Amino acid sequence: MTTGTADSPPVSEKRVVANVLRGSLGNLIEWYDWYAYAAFTTYFAKSFFPNGDTTAAFLNTAAVFAVGFLMRPLGGWMLGRFADRFGRRTALVASVSLMAFGSLLIAVTPSYASIGVAAPILLVFARLLQGLSVGGEYSTSATYLSEVATPGKRGFYSSFQYVTLAGGQLLALGLQIVLQNILTEAQMNSWGWRIAFVVGAIAAVGVMYLRRGMDESESYEQEKADSGNGKQAGDRGTLRALAQYPREIALVVGLTMGGTVAFYTYATYSQKFLENTAGIPKKTVTLILFFALLIFALLQPVAGRLSDRIGRRPMLLFFGIAGTVLTVPIMTAMSSASNPIMAFLLLMGALVIVTGYTSINAIVKAELFPTKIRALGVGLPYALTVAVFGGTAELIAQALKKAGHESLFFWYVAACILVSLIVYGTMRETSHTSELEKSRET
Repeated sequence: MTTGTADSPPVSEKRVVANVLRGSLGNLIEWYDWYAYAAFTTYFAKSFFPNGDTTAAFLNTAAVFAVGFLMRPLGGWMLGRFADRFGRRTALVASVSLMAFGSLLIAVTPSYASIGVAAPILLVFARLLQGLSVGGEYSTSATYLSEVATPGKRGFYSSFQYVTLAGGQLLALGLQIVLQNILTEAQMNSWGWRIAFVVGAIAAVGVMYLRRGMDESESYEQEKADSGNGKQAGDRGTLRALAQYPREIALVVGLTMGGTVAFYTYATYSQKFLENTAGIPKKTVTLILFFALLIFALLQPVAGRLSDRIGRRPMLLFFGIAGTVLTVPIMTAMSSASNPIMAFLLLMGALVIVTGYTSINAIVKAELFPTKIRALGVGLPYALTVAVFGGTAELIAQALKKAGHESLFFWYVAACILVSLIVYGTMRETSHTSELEKSRET
């Protein structure tokens, strides 16, 4: 199958696959760098903060994790605007460059015992850079993968964003498993965790050069050509242009709220939850999360392709209904699941539910906006919502646990999903009115 704009020759399926793979590989490394922080928190938490109890150390690093999310809206705005004005490829190169520097800074920052308060300050600064990078990475990669995908298979191809997102976390967990088996616990706590960030920085530099060879999306090239012919060039990627789509902005916020809370609860916080609440050994928890995320990653293109056949809305309704009804029972059972197999099955069940959202997260948002403000429209409201809800999920969970009311967090997650379910129940089917297809017809 081929695709192309009205004024350009069709692009072969092979070319589409090549662009998706190159874009996805960069996304993979970006998310590896981002999730290495979450995966190795249990080892470096006490390196950057004064000695205290384990929950307090986790709470401090969770706060820094949340701070990184505060930069994501800024990254979504800056790099989203940049991508709409100067191209998706250039913005993707810029985002991975920021990530490389942030990872390197974490790797080389001395401990609190060596430089005192400067250690957490540098950690926060590095995390801010990574948040800026990820904010721009999501908006641009979601837009790029959606635009270069073959019509009729956009759900399938765009689902690879979460394949690589989960893959990045798998790489972080995989490296953790390797290091856990070749280094002692003391070595891991002392310096072993730094290896993960060195690897991430080096890989990000390699991806920076790889991305320079990607094709620009034809949708952007067509929009650029139209703008060059006098069709409002100054409106590309501006907040003024975005303000013309208030309904779409509200939809992105509503679509994202429950999904981001659920995803970060199960994909990142569950590592600390199973260790600190269920009492499962650290190494076992790492293996549980690794294999659960591996299956989760493999499910994404299956669900994405299903959405091409039955529509995006049924997938979202599945997530919304199942998530609202089953979140509290699943998390309650997980809190006392001392049996690793039972813990794995519960986590896997939760991730299957979340797949209804994650597999089509990118394409649904991209289908809402025209080319001239697609990256900004996808990125800014999404990043704001993730910062407020996804970035604070672990912080809220740890704070409620410390206060002795951990079960309230389960209800909080379910309530967020319920809000999104209301949106899913009232929205239109985006694949039937896709702005991506309209741009090809103009």
